[in-house]
Amino acid sequence: MEHGSSGAQTAPATPQAPRAGVRERVDRLVREVVKFGAVGGAGVLVNLLVFNLVRHTTDLQVVRASIIATVVAIAFNYVGFRYFTYRDRDKSGQTREMSLFLLFSAVGLVIENGVLYTATYGFGWDSPLQSNIFKFLGIGIGTLFRFWSYRSWVFRALPAREPVTRAETFLEHEHPTAVPRADGAPAGHR
Repeated sequence: MEHGSSGAQTAPATPQAPRAGVRERVDRLVREVVKFGAVGGAGVLVNLLVFNLVRHTTDLQVVRASIIATVVAIAFNYVGFRYFTYRDRDKSGQTREMSLFLLFSAVGLVIENGVLYTATYGFGWDSPLQSNIFKFLGIGIGTLFRFWSYRSWVFRALPAREPVTRAETFLEHEHPTAVPRADGAPAGHR
């Protein structure tokens, strides 16, 4: 430990400080992936349940049933992402957010159902088991795209706040007239 100008001991700078920042970012990313996965996992169940319900109770073709299921899952996922996964993200431009969410969701819908379409009409793999396998595969590929696009463009992170260096500075910003300074000067004056 070193002594600062006030005589108090200060911690020496360590080379591990940059690693702590990296570790913190990795921890945040892991938490984000877990939350995204929880909402996405529930969305996959909704998607597959609606797909099989529509497929087996109507005469709609496989891909049309899949598109309906995907749209229902998109609505479900938006609520989960906005109010659970990304609840701490910027909410100032919700029209922009919704527009981008729908745009990237539509691209994900094309990816997801393109896989099913290719399997069904390109290769003739259209048994219920095969349809579910390729539906699930399409969801997986579409999810990779959605994760990247949602976190990069739709639910943007708020800019980092500067750390408060002195308690007095913080209190001056919160209550500029209520807190006198330690040096006797009126609050808010330098």
